[in-house]
Amino acid sequence: MTGPAAPGRRSPALPRGAVALRTRGASLLLRPRSAAVAAVCAVVALAAGTVALGVGDYPVPLGDVPAALTGRAGPVPAHVVTEMRLPRVATGLGAGAAFGVSGAVFQRVLRNPLVSPDVIGVNAGASAGAVLVITLAGGATAPTVAGALAGAAAATLLGYLVARRDGISGYRLVLVGIGVTALATALTSVLLTRAELHDVQRASIWLTGSLANRGWAHAAAVAAALVLLAPLLAALGRRLRLLELGDDLARSLGAAPEPARAGLLAAAVVLAAVGTAVAGPVAFVALVAPQIVRRLVADRTAGLAASGACGALLVVAADLAARLVFAPVELPVGVLTAVFGAPFLLALLVRAHRGGRAG
Repeated sequence: MTGPAAPGRRSPALPRGAVALRTRGASLLLRPRSAAVAAVCAVVALAAGTVALGVGDYPVPLGDVPAALTGRAGPVPAHVVTEMRLPRVATGLGAGAAFGVSGAVFQRVLRNPLVSPDVIGVNAGASAGAVLVITLAGGATAPTVAGALAGAAAATLLGYLVARRDGISGYRLVLVGIGVTALATALTSVLLTRAELHDVQRASIWLTGSLANRGWAHAAAVAAALVLLAPLLAALGRRLRLLELGDDLARSLGAAPEPARAGLLAAAVVLAAVGTAVAGPVAFVALVAPQIVRRLVADRTAGLAASGACGALLVVAADLAARLVFAPVELPVGVLTAVFGAPFLLALLVRAHRGGRAG
């Protein structure tokens, strides 16, 4: 294996600031600025999660949290931290990362900052599928994830078939997504009106986007999706920049755009569906996280890892704030993300309109 090129000697084919790590059979392109943003977001997200482990009806001092995690605290603090709060924080980190990566893929592939799974109907379809399972089968984790995947796939396919005309336009997909979201929301309302009262209450809380009462099964489901899809995203992520140049130019450079686009969008749909299944439709995280990263990273890197870390930070920090701001009343995390995410979407719309461009 050969390490990075000697200082001051950078291949002219590499983007500015990038470092190539090569082996005999593979190569890895490392962009220090993107890696630094990802690392900082991940560290802050873990710090917020650590604070969240001590917050609640039974407060645990921050200095005692490590002892509770390692089994050196008393039985009550250890149970509260490891069995009641740690699964919640782990689920929030995983769901936020899934939303962040999913939104980054959608925005990069479709070349539009307004495109995200919660805007084009993917999350609404996942919600309809999950509510169907909750109201009919009790809402166990595995069936709920399966229902969310089926609903997200159906919504994505419907939007793709309607919006496809001489290729996919980001703005056309947004408009079609509004219709798909309305259709999925109407289906969800029908399911709720015909369900038992206790199922309606459970589904209604879930629909706001909440991390309350999350267990290890929820954290394991989203972690499995991230781990299984990471190799595919790493392999196809390097083609995102080519896809942004357009299909004709990508083909002229020797890349096959359709298989790469299909693989990336399929992975993004799965991540959005699993994140929605375990945490509910937490609004605007998939829209905001990639945009924050894009402003912090000056180059045109895909920034998937940084977007995932930023998404994890947004969800955990929002959940912590939702528990503290109106204590002892606890707000669902989706309420807080919607309050801050909606103005961000309006700002993007105004900026796109003033610029006279489609994103």
